[in-house]
Amino acid sequence: MTQLDANVLGNVHGGEIMREVDTAAGTAAARHAGRVCVTASIDELSFLEPVHVGDLLIVQAAVNDVGRTSLEVGVKVEAERWDGGNRRHTTTAYLVMVCLDEHGRPAPVRPLEVTTEQQRRRQQGARIRRQMRKERIERLGSYQPEPGTPDPGDGSGTGSAGVE
Repeated sequence: MTQLDANVLGNVHGGEIMREVDTAAGTAAARHAGRVCVTASIDELSFLEPVHVGDLLIVQAAVNDVGRTSLEVGVKVEAERWDGGNRRHTTTAYLVMVCLDEHGRPAPVRPLEVTTEQQRRRQQGARIRRQMRKERIERLGSYQPEPGTPDPGDGSGTGSAGVE
């Protein structure tokens, strides 16, 4: 990563790492599905350690589970100095990707072949996260902000970044 990727602290800006995570997830999903897949949501993204300018990134992505038209992809980011040294696990993320047909509509995804214990653990974790997403959506489905309270999703532009 270069100086152009730095934040005000001199570390690599989290948005740059997020872009790499999204690219890796999209590639893993497309390879499994055999067609274009797009990001539907980022279920979790955890920055565990900073990435420093000059670090090399190692980004690994794997399809953890598939639904009818969607896939959960787990992404692990590691960093190491350009001149060698120990790899550091810096970021973990889980993304939900949707497979698209030639008209841009959701398309069926082939089943995931799970053959190893590690794949079974990843699939089990993905299914737990899927259930948690469903429960969160159900809880938020009835959410209504109090009158006069800025809602970041209402398009008013107020309340962005917690600044009014």
